Amino acid sequence: MSRTVDLWIDLRSPYSFLAKDPAYALEKEFGVTLRLRPFTLDIQGTYNVRDPKVAERGLRRIKYLYADVRRFANQRGMIILGPKKIFDPTLIHLAWMYADAAGKGRALIDAAYPRFFKRELDYEDRAAVEALLAEIGVDVAGFDAFVKGPGPVAIGVHQAEADKQGIFAVPTFVVDGELFWGQDRIDFVRAKLAG
Repeated sequence: MSRTVDLWIDLRSPYSFLAKDPAYALEKEFGVTLRLRPFTLDIQGTYNVRDPKVAERGLRRIKYLYADVRRFANQRGMIILGPKKIFDPTLIHLAWMYADAAGKGRALIDAAYPRFFKRELDYEDRAAVEALLAEIGVDVAGFDAFVKGPGPVAIGVHQAEADKQGIFAVPTFVVDGELFWGQDRIDFVRAKLAG
C-alpha cells in the first residue's frame, strides 16, 4: 500500500503554485499518493485590514512576499504577478472539488494557477470558472447544483480536516502526521519519505 502525502493549498497562494510541480515529482520519486487538499487562508483576518497601522505593515509584508516569490519563480521560468485585490477563493475551490469528483481536479489546478498569476483568470467570475471547467473536459451542467448543495459541505469537511491536522498556512505537506510548511521545505519532505 502506498504512503499518502497530503498537500494543503489555496489556489490564491503563489507559494502553493510553486509547491505543486515538486510535489507531483514526489509521486514518481517515492511512489507515494499525493492528495491535494483545499485550505482557505484567512488573509483579511491575518492582516486586520480595518486597523490602518496593521494594514500598512501587512501590505509591506505582502509586497515583500511577492518580491520573494518572484525570485523563486524566476529560477523556474514561471510568471507570478501579484493580484490586484484579495480574491474570494470559494468559487474556484468549489470548481476544484467539482472537477475532482470527475477525476479532473489536477487538470483544473494545472490550468487555473498559471492563468491566475498572469492575471488572466478572475476566480470570482462564474462564467470564466465554468469555461475553465468545460475546457478541461468537465460537464458544467451539474455545477450550479453542486455549488448550492454538496460543494460547500465538501469544502467544510476539508477545512475541518485541516484544523484536525493542525494546518495554519499553505502550502503544507503532511507526511505520517508531521507538518512541513512552505514550498521550500520539499527537501525535508523528501528526507522524511526516504527515511
